[in-house]
Amino acid sequence: MDSQEKALEQEQNVEQNVVETEAATPAVETETPVVEETPMVEEEPEPERKQYQNKKEVLARAREIAQGEEAPQKDEVDFLKTAFYKLHIAEREARLKEYIDGGGDPEAYQILPDVDEEAFKAEMGIIKEKRQRLFKEQEQEKQENLQKKLDIIEKIKGMVTSPEEANKSYKEFKALQDEWKEIKNVPAEKANELWRNYQLYVEQFYDLLKLNSEAREYDFKKNLELKTKLCEAAEKLADEPDVISAFHQLQKLHQEYRETGPVAKELREEIWNRFKAASTVINKRHQQHFEELRTKEEDNLSRKTALCEKVEAIAAEENKGSGDWERHTKEIIDIQTEWKKIGFAPQKMNIKIFERFRAACDDFFGRKAEYFKGLKETFKENAEKKRALIEKAKALQDSTEWKSTSDKLINLQKEWKTIGMVPKKLGDQLWEEFLATCNKFFEARNAAGAGGRGEERQNLEKKRDVIERLKAAAEEKAENLQEKVQQLVEEYQSIGHVPFKEKDKIYEEYHAVLDKLYKDLNITVAKRRLNKFKDNLKQVAERGENALDNERARLMRQYEQLKAEVQTYENNLGFLNASSKKGNSLIDEMNRKVQKLKDEVQLVREKIKAIDAENKE
Repeated sequence: MDSQEKALEQEQNVEQNVVETEAATPAVETETPVVEETPMVEEEPEPERKQYQNKKEVLARAREIAQGEEAPQKDEVDFLKTAFYKLHIAEREARLKEYIDGGGDPEAYQILPDVDEEAFKAEMGIIKEKRQRLFKEQEQEKQENLQKKLDIIEKIKGMVTSPEEANKSYKEFKALQDEWKEIKNVPAEKANELWRNYQLYVEQFYDLLKLNSEAREYDFKKNLELKTKLCEAAEKLADEPDVISAFHQLQKLHQEYRETGPVAKELREEIWNRFKAASTVINKRHQQHFEELRTKEEDNLSRKTALCEKVEAIAAEENKGSGDWERHTKEIIDIQTEWKKIGFAPQKMNIKIFERFRAACDDFFGRKAEYFKGLKETFKENAEKKRALIEKAKALQDSTEWKSTSDKLINLQKEWKTIGMVPKKLGDQLWEEFLATCNKFFEARNAAGAGGRGEERQNLEKKRDVIERLKAAAEEKAENLQEKVQQLVEEYQSIGHVPFKEKDKIYEEYHAVLDKLYKDLNITVAKRRLNKFKDNLKQVAERGENALDNERARLMRQYEQLKAEVQTYENNLGFLNASSKKGNSLIDEMNRKVQKLKDEVQLVREKIKAIDAENKE
C-alpha cells in the first residue's frame, strides 16, 4: 500500500460523518478523509433561517414540505416548530393582555381553538410520516449498496488469487471499478472497513497485472489527469464565499479522489500532497467558521443571560400601584423585543436559557393578572361607595337649609376625595353626576342669597356709621364717654354680616378706633381682650352648630387649669418665711404672679358667660 493510501487510512479516524440522531431521519454518509492538520468539529452550526413574520408563512412552508417532493430535513422541521409556536404564544399573550386591559376577568378568560395550529399539526404529522418512510427506504438502500460492494470486493479478491488470469480479467476489473463508483451510500459504521478492503485488493490486482507497458502507462496517465482536475477543483474552492458549501463540495471531491484509480508510483505522493494541501485550506476555513459561530453563540448566550437578569430584577421589584405595573410591563415588552433580535445560543443552552427567560416573564405577568383581579374588586367597592354619596347628595339637593346643607355637602365632597380610584371612564361618569347634584343645591342657594347681599350692604353702612360716631365721641371727650363707647360697641356687635370683601377692612377700622379710645379711657387690656372676644363670637358661631360648644369646653379646661395653678402658688406662699429681705422679695414676686393668674381666671369666666349669652340668643 503506497503512502497516499496509508494517509487515507490514518485520517479515517478524524473523518466527519454528519449522522442524524433522530430515528425518523435517514443518516447522511460521508466517506471523505480529513487531513491531520485541520481536525473537524463534531457538529455543524444551524444555518441562517428565514425570519417568518406570521403563522401563515410558517404553515405555508410546512405544507410545501409535506405535499412536495423534497426530502424533509430535521433542522428545518425543528426550526419551523420553534418559529410557529413562538408566534402562536405571542399572539395568545397579546389577546389575553387586551382582554385584561379592557376590564375582563382573568379567571373567566377562555383560550379558543386555533385553526392555524390544527392545520400546522396536521402538516407536521404528514412530514413525520414522510421522514420515517424515507428513512426506511434509505436504510434499505444502504444495506443493498453494502451487499453490492461486498460482492465486488469478493470478485476482485477472486481475481487476485488467480495471477495467471489477471491480464485476461482486466476489462472485467475495470467494469467492477466503474460499478463501484456508481454505488453510493452504505451504512456509516461499515464505510471505513469496506473502503480499506476494496483498496487492498485493488492494489494487489494492479501488482499482479502483467499488462504491456503502453496500456499500463495509459491507465496511470488517465488517472493522473482525473486526480489533477480534482486538485484544481479543490484549490478553486478556496475562493468560494460560502464556507459551508465549499466544505460539502470538498467532501464530494474526496469521494471522487478515492474512487479514482492509482497513478504511477513516483507521482502518487506528489499528487496526494497537492490534493491534501488544497483540502487543508478549506478545512481550516470551515473550522474557523465554526469557531466564529461558537463565539457569536456564546456572546448571544451572555446577552440573553443579561436580559434574564433584567426581567428577574423587574419581577422582584415592588409594584405600589397600576402605574408601576404598566411601567414594568412596558420595560419587559421592550426586553422581549430585544430578545427576539438576538440569534441562537449554543445548542446545549438554547432551550435552558429560553425556559429561564420565559419563567421570569410568566412570573411577572401571572402576578400582574392577580393584582388586577384584586384591583377589579377594589374598583367595584369604590364605585359602590361613590354611588352611595351620590344618593346622599341627591337627598339634599332640594333643601333650603342653606347653612347646614352646605356643610353637609362640603363634607360629602371631602369624603369623596378619600375614596380610592375606579376605572377612568366610570369615574368620570360618577363624578359628573355627583358634581351636577351638588351644583343644583349651590346654584339654588346662590340665587336665594342674591337678595341678602343688599342687606349686607346696609349692614356695612350701619357699621361705618357706628365707627364715625366712635370717632366723634373720641373728639368730644364727654364725662360719660366710657358709657357711650360701651353703648356704641354693643350696637356695632348687634349689626349683622357685611359683604365678604369688606369684612377685613371694616374690622380693622373699627378696632383701630376702639384701641385709641381704650387707651384714652385707660381701659384694661383684659377688658379689651374680652370685647374683642365678644366681637369674634358671631364668626365662631358661623363655623357650625358645635363650634360654640367646643370653644366653651376649651375655656372650661383653661379655667380649671388656671384655678389649679393659683391654688399651687397660694399653698407655696404658706411655707415661705418673710423674715429675710430675700424672702420678702420672693413673696412679692409670687403675689404678683397669683394676682395675674386671678385676673386671667376672671377673664376666662367672662368669656364663658359671653358664650352662654350668645347660645341663649
